[in-house]
Amino acid sequence: MSEQVAAVAGGVIGAILLLILIGIVVYLLWKKICLLPSYEELPNSVTPTHPDASLEDQTLSQQSSAIQPKSIRTRSVPFIIPPKFHGRDWINLTNGEQVQKDSDPYVTPESGPRCSFHSLAGAYVIGSINPELYKFPEDKSETDFPECNIGRLWFSVEYEQEAERLLVSLIKARKLQPPTDSCSPFVKIYLLPDERRYLQSKTKRKTLNPQFDENFIFQVSSKTLCQRTLKFSLYHVDKQKKHHLLGQVIFPLKNETLTGDSKLVIWRDLEAENLEPPSEYGDIQFSLSYNDYLSRLTVVVLRAKGLKFQDEREIASVYIKVSLMNHNKFIKCKKTTAVLGSPNPVYNETFSFKADQTELDTASLSLSVLQSAEGDKTHLLGRVVVGPFMYTRGKELEHWNEMISKPKELVKRWHALCRNT
Repeated sequence: MSEQVAAVAGGVIGAILLLILIGIVVYLLWKKICLLPSYEELPNSVTPTHPDASLEDQTLSQQSSAIQPKSIRTRSVPFIIPPKFHGRDWINLTNGEQVQKDSDPYVTPESGPRCSFHSLAGAYVIGSINPELYKFPEDKSETDFPECNIGRLWFSVEYEQEAERLLVSLIKARKLQPPTDSCSPFVKIYLLPDERRYLQSKTKRKTLNPQFDENFIFQVSSKTLCQRTLKFSLYHVDKQKKHHLLGQVIFPLKNETLTGDSKLVIWRDLEAENLEPPSEYGDIQFSLSYNDYLSRLTVVVLRAKGLKFQDEREIASVYIKVSLMNHNKFIKCKKTTAVLGSPNPVYNETFSFKADQTELDTASLSLSVLQSAEGDKTHLLGRVVVGPFMYTRGKELEHWNEMISKPKELVKRWHALCRNT
């Protein structure tokens, strides 16, 4: 009896579960059918070709083409004005473009330049980009040469910190001015203050614009790198195998960032060597410039040569002190960094002083070359004063007057040192 009751109960439970399952399936099907959107097929419409066709006709044509089979592809997309721009004037940005009229802001332009991309076919250009505004500045280093230029040299410099190697790449030279029509140039590279050793490039035959593309290596510690100076001397070899100096480039390393991912590429104009013999106490080269708008007097201390040291037993440390005077009264002074062990130090340092234009007739500049000694003592190796007629004569007066006559322009000259105070 109990077995029959159990069989009946199991049948009832199975029937109930089956009904529940059927109900769930029916519910899901009903829900899916109810959520399906109903589409109404729109009658095919022909896209108006008349230029005065309305915007509504264009929109209807787009909707009709949207429900067509995928194999039929719309060939063009008309230019449609957004609603927020209705009634506004279009600015004629390029020649030949259609200007929208106030009378009918919905009219599609008759003509106008079309985009060549298929995805934007039929779109009308309403503006243009001037490619000239996005060009990189043109490199004029090979075309713009100042008057009296004797040539220009290109090179690159890189320093390897771990190996303590200075890598110098000699690239090219242009517009050389040899003493004869034919020119066979080569370059000697010095790492000053050592002028006894140098590295030399190959000789390029019969060219005023040699292309060197050679690499050179100098072994130099990172501690002394900022005190070294590269010197490029460019020579011409004549038919008798004699060497003639065409010019030189002096490149101090102390103001340059040489450690990085890329090489530092530089070009410099060649300078003629000062062929005058050194004076008794040596010579100094510097530039002067006066900016009358800013009332600034600028001095660029370039280099000195032929210095006579006071004490030959020790390595000389030489620096230059630049002093501004007015009525022989001290106003202000500035000093260069010291250069060790060279009678021909290179500085290339710039100093600026405040000086009113009315003070130029009473002001003067004193440049003193000093050698450091034991303790705080110094030895005066030489001195030069430039200024107006009140204080100077000769080349020093000419340098001062030329600075005044050429405002905002650097005027460079050599001057002999003297020791009279």
